[in-house]
Amino acid sequence: MRDLGRAHVEAFLEMMSAERGAAQNTLLSYERDLDDLHGFLSGKSVRLTEAASADLTAYLSSLASQGFKPSSQARRLAAMRQFYKFLYAEGIRTDDPTGILDAPKKGRALPKTMGVAEVTKLLTQAEQEASDTAPGQLQRQRMLALLELLYATGMRVSELVSLPARVLDQEGRFLIIRGKGNKERLVPLSQSAVAALKVYGRSMAVENANSKQPVESPWLFPAASKEGYLPRQVFARDLKNLSIRAGLTPSMISPHVMRHAFASHLLANGADLRVVQELLGHSDISTTQIYTHVLEERLQQLVQTHHPLAKQAKKHE
Repeated sequence: MRDLGRAHVEAFLEMMSAERGAAQNTLLSYERDLDDLHGFLSGKSVRLTEAASADLTAYLSSLASQGFKPSSQARRLAAMRQFYKFLYAEGIRTDDPTGILDAPKKGRALPKTMGVAEVTKLLTQAEQEASDTAPGQLQRQRMLALLELLYATGMRVSELVSLPARVLDQEGRFLIIRGKGNKERLVPLSQSAVAALKVYGRSMAVENANSKQPVESPWLFPAASKEGYLPRQVFARDLKNLSIRAGLTPSMISPHVMRHAFASHLLANGADLRVVQELLGHSDISTTQIYTHVLEERLQQLVQTHHPLAKQAKKHE
């Protein structure tokens, strides 16, 4: 970097060091970023100190086209903002060209999820273990009921473990869930979830009847915890142990991942995004839109399979 541009960058770095106490690594990072910007602007015959907002936008666009991550683009923008604010404060410029620049949007990370085959494998393992009549069967039946409910409804784990015991008295195939903000929503239950609940409920009643000190609990999954119901951390731990026995990777499986699997599998099989929003208990559709990648894949398949022009194109391949 030559001429006044270099002198102004050095003055900027001195200010960041002396007045802001910037670390050496930060100063080196700013210097590299401004060098890179200078190289881009030189190619357009624009001086670093005279760049307009449009020039800086073009630079950020070039970073995106080169495959720079939004986080890397944001770091470059931060260096530019500091530099041009310095030029404005020093009277070298009469404006700050970064004032109207938008920060690069960071895409939301796609949630971990499980395929249908993995969920089936997990449920099959839980079902086999629940049928074992060895001591501890009630706990194994509890795990099966928890999993069936989770995959059938997509409940948050906090909603699941704190279900009231009166759920066992409900007839029919629907469940009322009290979620965030004390809002209630109605979700359907699968036949397998209803069956697992009934088996678990009967076993719990038998064990309580045979106990010398029967305990009446208001919770569906009672436990000796502060809240009186199964801690979600205990369920998460037991779920990982079950996944190991099922031959799955435990780090990829959690109650939250099962919730994502519920939503993804529904959308992949034709469910409407608004319906999934309602079932998940999302107050805002934008929260549910993280699953649109699933919708996009399904829509592409639909177009390729059913659109007449797509069929025509296949014939000519």
